[in-house]
Amino acid sequence: MSRKMLIDGQDSKAEDGATYDYDLFVIGAGSGGVRASRISAGFGAKVAICELPFHPISSEVIGGVGGTCVIRGCVPKKILVYGASFRGEFEDAKNFGWELNEPVDFNWKRLLHNKTQEITRLNGIYKRLLTNAGVTMLEGEGRIVDPHGVEVVQSDGTKKYYSAKHILIATGSRAQRVPIPGQELAITSDEALSLDELPKRAVILGGGYIAVEFASIWRGLGATVDLFYRKELPLRGFDEEMRAIVARNLDGRGIKLHPGTVLSSLSKTEDGIKVITDHGEELIADVVLFATGSQCKHKRLNLETVGVEVDKTGAVKVDEFSQTSVPSIWAVGDVTNRMNLTPVALMEGTCFAKTVFGGQRSKPDYNFIPCAVFSIPPLSVVGLSEQEAIEKANGDVLVFTSTFTPMKFTISGRQEKTYMKLVVDADTDKVLGASMCGADAPEIMQGIAVALKCGATKAQFDSTVGIHPSAAEEFVTMRTLTRRVTVDSKPKTNL
Repeated sequence: MSRKMLIDGQDSKAEDGATYDYDLFVIGAGSGGVRASRISAGFGAKVAICELPFHPISSEVIGGVGGTCVIRGCVPKKILVYGASFRGEFEDAKNFGWELNEPVDFNWKRLLHNKTQEITRLNGIYKRLLTNAGVTMLEGEGRIVDPHGVEVVQSDGTKKYYSAKHILIATGSRAQRVPIPGQELAITSDEALSLDELPKRAVILGGGYIAVEFASIWRGLGATVDLFYRKELPLRGFDEEMRAIVARNLDGRGIKLHPGTVLSSLSKTEDGIKVITDHGEELIADVVLFATGSQCKHKRLNLETVGVEVDKTGAVKVDEFSQTSVPSIWAVGDVTNRMNLTPVALMEGTCFAKTVFGGQRSKPDYNFIPCAVFSIPPLSVVGLSEQEAIEKANGDVLVFTSTFTPMKFTISGRQEKTYMKLVVDADTDKVLGASMCGADAPEIMQGIAVALKCGATKAQFDSTVGIHPSAAEEFVTMRTLTRRVTVDSKPKTNL
């Protein structure tokens, strides 16, 4: 069936004769929402997008064009990781002939200022991208009032109603707090990226991406860091062997690990924040960071009234094309809790636009999506972990590993190794997963992801000529089998 696109200044009539202000109204101008808006507009749709006023720290009523990743997530966090990495670089430099005779000072406020300048610049770029694509931008809080209607509450309290053939929810998620006594004394990653003063003593609760990354940042900038998490190892869901390696690196850099331990209460004292654990331990911190996951942002969207279903975790339920239980309402990104990564939200937004406005029914493909934890050094993976491969394999799983001292460290003397791993299906020779923990891991893994997406075999890895001298060449020289795991046996590591 043909559908009449909206032309600027005109209304559109749907097949049922209804008239709408827009073809598409997007709530949330983060990565997924912006991508969906631009691609949809490129297909000829008349698009509007609403977003909360800009601020580095989000709430129910403030946010900003660019969303979590750009304003209070991946981008500013990696800027801080870069800043924290220099401490080790200065030490490495000495054995390369650099004579640093005077103490090297660090100015936290300068780094914070430059970080804020950069996210402000990116906020402006995202606005220009939308404007150049012909998307109408509206500032305010969007609420769904009917299957084809959105009410935008502006900062002065004024409410405006807009109708649309399709509504896209792209509101993302927000960091959550742990309900313990004194929780108001803790901060989330939002505030951690905008602290007025660099803490000297930091306590972090959590074992995921954010917890590990901030532990690396603060320790790299000179703070003492205590990291508490429920499991025996951080980074639940990653390859067990690589988790152990990350834990070893964190410990080696002076971060105090507290596995199997959580916080029971926080209280304010003259010396700082008093932290009590579930094991009865006590310590004093300047800052306590809750890095215990996030919640989908849709509580104020009015979903229940219009019949949009959510699951038991609070995520908006969608089908494989990102359509909700209400046919005219769709959702992409973290608010759906499928795979909460910025590039995935971009993929979902693109597939939505192609499906609804491009005449190309497109489903997001979640296979072989690479990701990285920007700890120091970073961890990056693509495909299946060893444990996942064993669960899914019909035959034996072959594991190849390499552990080595990077060439740079053989001169600098830093006691830190790089670890690489390939998981291979014994019957087909296909490489099922790859992992790396070491300098430049994310840069290397992006290329490996292309190979795995194309179905590369171990023989093809082996026949590829390496770049010498580089760490990356190890991925094509791992010819000695580390272990062979049968389906019925449990994996063993050589740690």
